[in-house]
Amino acid sequence: MHEGGNGEGRPGESGAPGTGVDRRGADRGGAVDESGADREFLSLERELTVFLRRARANQGEMAREVHPDLEPAAYGLLVRLDEHGRQRATELAAYIGVGKATMSRQLRALEELGLVAREPDPADGRAWLVHLTEEGRCRVGKVREARRARYVSQLSHWDRSEVAELAHLLHQLNRSMEK
Repeated sequence: MHEGGNGEGRPGESGAPGTGVDRRGADRGGAVDESGADREFLSLERELTVFLRRARANQGEMAREVHPDLEPAAYGLLVRLDEHGRQRATELAAYIGVGKATMSRQLRALEELGLVAREPDPADGRAWLVHLTEEGRCRVGKVREARRARYVSQLSHWDRSEVAELAHLLHQLNRSMEK
């Protein structure tokens, strides 16, 4: 098994020797004291903070790899369009969690860079669908492939089942946060 991201062992493993309490706050009989009940959530908060800081830095790097003038926040829009195809701006705004004005500004910038284009929605002539241009699809594909290769390299010492478990748990976390 692997170690945590900040050099500590996995949460829940044994605590200080001779305390009779593991890192989860459970005594050897299985009871959890009040302070220990929060340890898992404190550990989760710490690890997510490190993870999100690194993810923001990586998102900025990937955005610059797609285009030097691309805002880091716009990278997620490009990935969404790459995975799900044509979408209305309102759908993208809801998915990303921003308002219409912010989404319009980001889409305008992506259009100016030649990465996305708009077309009338055949189901509703008043609405527009946004999609990746061929240039956008090519650039995003190259960056995503390089990113996947980095994950393969960085996690090569993990069992594939651990990678699958991590993906599953992150999916569960993302789904629960959508609600």
